[in-house]
Amino acid sequence: MDATATVTPFSTLIRTASHEQHTEAETSTFMSDLLGGRLGVDAYTRYTEQLWFVYRALEDGAQALRDDPVAGPFIQPELMRSTELERDLAHLRGADWREGLEPLPATAAYAARVTECARTWPAGYIAHHYTRYLGDLSGGQIIRDKAEKTWGFERKGDGVRFYVFEQITNPAAFKRGYRELLDGVNADDLEKQRIIEECKRAFALNTAVFRELGEVFPLSA
Repeated sequence: MDATATVTPFSTLIRTASHEQHTEAETSTFMSDLLGGRLGVDAYTRYTEQLWFVYRALEDGAQALRDDPVAGPFIQPELMRSTELERDLAHLRGADWREGLEPLPATAAYAARVTECARTWPAGYIAHHYTRYLGDLSGGQIIRDKAEKTWGFERKGDGVRFYVFEQITNPAAFKRGYRELLDGVNADDLEKQRIIEECKRAFALNTAVFRELGEVFPLSA
């Protein structure tokens, strides 16, 4: 073997290995209809509700992982979204937004898996952290822009605050730094492969939520 051969960075491996599952989530019928302007603000609201359950699991789990040698470096306060989601839900649903709020079955399963990883497998938690937060900083901005234009939310105001990272002034640089964390993750090759598989699972769990949302908001023929 050529001693000078380039080793593929883990951030590249995880992105390419999960590309199929990522694409399936992005191109789901529900998300395509939402971004295509074929669904109303009620569908956007229901989607935002489901996000709250997932991010509450992510961020409740983060508290116990701050000093973990594997997951700890990824726990960064500027990424936290729960407070912004709650402001959005108060805007979308009113001050009593918590009343009657229930996760879809797929959302409950997704949140439960995040919680399980946070409690028992910090490396697996990283897979969920990566798929959510880097997605928010990237494709999530398309959703924000569409929501502002379609439903008249104030630019980066209530209703879309989930997508606004006020403490991250340079998203491109932040994402580069995040990928460097992935490249240096404290895990051997076998554990890295397990993280990749959990990343695929995370996208599949997300796709299942979209599928159920699509059943709640079917388009008329």
